[in-house]
Amino acid sequence: MLKLLVKKQITEIFRSYFYDQKKNRKRSTGSTIAFFVMFGLLMVVLLGGMFTLLSLALCFSLVSAGMGWFYFTIMTLLALLLGVFGSVFNTYSSLYLSKDNDLLLSLPIPTGCIIASRLLSVYLMGLMYSGVVMLPAILVYWICGELSLGSVLGCLLLLVSVSVLVLVLSCLLGWVVAKISLKLKSKSFITVLVSLVFFGVYYVFCFRIQYVLQDLIENAVRYGEKIHGAAYPLYVLGQAGAGSYPAMAAITAVSLLLFFLVWRLLSRSFLKIATSSSSSTKVRYRSHPLRAASPDKALLGKEFRRFLSSPNYMLNCGLGIILLPALGIVLLVKRAALLTALPLMSEDVTGFFAVLLAACMCAVIAMIDIAAPSVSLEGKTLWQLQSLPVDPWQPLLAKLRIQWILTLIPTLVCGILTMFAFSFTVPERILILLLPLAYGIFSGMAGLSLGLKFPNLSWTNETAPIKQSASVTIALFGGWGYAIIVGGLYCLLYSFLSAAVYLVLVLALTIILSALLYAWLRKRGTKIFASL
Repeated sequence: MLKLLVKKQITEIFRSYFYDQKKNRKRSTGSTIAFFVMFGLLMVVLLGGMFTLLSLALCFSLVSAGMGWFYFTIMTLLALLLGVFGSVFNTYSSLYLSKDNDLLLSLPIPTGCIIASRLLSVYLMGLMYSGVVMLPAILVYWICGELSLGSVLGCLLLLVSVSVLVLVLSCLLGWVVAKISLKLKSKSFITVLVSLVFFGVYYVFCFRIQYVLQDLIENAVRYGEKIHGAAYPLYVLGQAGAGSYPAMAAITAVSLLLFFLVWRLLSRSFLKIATSSSSSTKVRYRSHPLRAASPDKALLGKEFRRFLSSPNYMLNCGLGIILLPALGIVLLVKRAALLTALPLMSEDVTGFFAVLLAACMCAVIAMIDIAAPSVSLEGKTLWQLQSLPVDPWQPLLAKLRIQWILTLIPTLVCGILTMFAFSFTVPERILILLLPLAYGIFSGMAGLSLGLKFPNLSWTNETAPIKQSASVTIALFGGWGYAIIVGGLYCLLYSFLSAAVYLVLVLALTIILSALLYAWLRKRGTKIFASL
């Protein structure tokens, strides 16, 4: 039974890679391999490359100083941070909010088997994120540091142990959220608020990591002594990676103990939380006049309610809504420092900066991909939307409108703050606002098109279409690619084109692509939607 449940969980995680929902058949071997290669390249090249450079910077300095253990301590903490950050939002929904909980619990299946299969998916997610940090760190240490039997065993054990610790921390945080949610009415709001605080701390750390690492390298001996005295478990973690057999035994024992305690906690509370999370609440009915809304207004309201009811949806697909105004505020506050550094990059300071800011705003807008999973989120209830007495274009337009509303308003705020922060020319000010707005419209249609091309309607956990779908992945990284091309191409053409002319050309191209996508959605997209 456990084997079947594990197979089901793994299949759900990578369902979009193996199964073509639109054609209702398995993907070809070549198509599946292509999807995995694309995902692997994104993870390895972007995140893995970044942590490889970080590992190279730390390993040489610390290993040469005889503090290889300190190197592993730092990288382990980074792996824990990224692992928990990447999987904690998946843990709560995977354990307690899966749509098949009621079905599985009604069958003669031991609760322990259900929990074990769910924990496996959480573990794999944590292993993926922590591995992005630990694998480059390990390879760099073996190449630049020491390659011995002890270091090989220690590094491999540390990789497994870090993933177990990520699992433990994610489960504990998910359990806390679940217990709090049972006693609160505004569950989504509280979850989003707590998550935003977590995001804030995370990004503050990321912005300051360069200064932190420089300080760690310069004062490695002093910090090493403090860790050895006040944070001995961290010292043992580092020693395990460096090849200390007693440290390996200690880490193994602690990891197993923590996993056992978490297992006991979940075993005693899973049934109560899973069956209570979907319990009905007392409703007081009152008579009031019936008000009929237009179909377009009703469909838009439905999309807003769907978005606001899901913390996962809001956090993973709507984070840019908050980051855009935050970017404008940061630019307004830090304008003096930015203007001081710009002459080092370009002679055409204002023009170069205008293009760079427009590209940065587009990169943040790419993080608002509400439309990409919107069709898949309908799940098995899509037939209800298809059976409404409305044109198929109207539900699709509602999905576009919610993204446009939630994208264009923050974009306007960010653009206006940018105008006040810097003294651009009038054409540059207009274009630095118009280009991100045009891209916001384009990104919504591109995301919806991808959602129609790569639907996943057979999910049991909303995390699948939100975080693990091809449509969201392509929309996000494709948007970042657009921003990189816009900014990078001007670095090659700035001597031939002024910033205003360049931005006009990019704006025109974006509008043309938007028009083509709009025509495709009206003609072909509606047919695909009606046939799903």
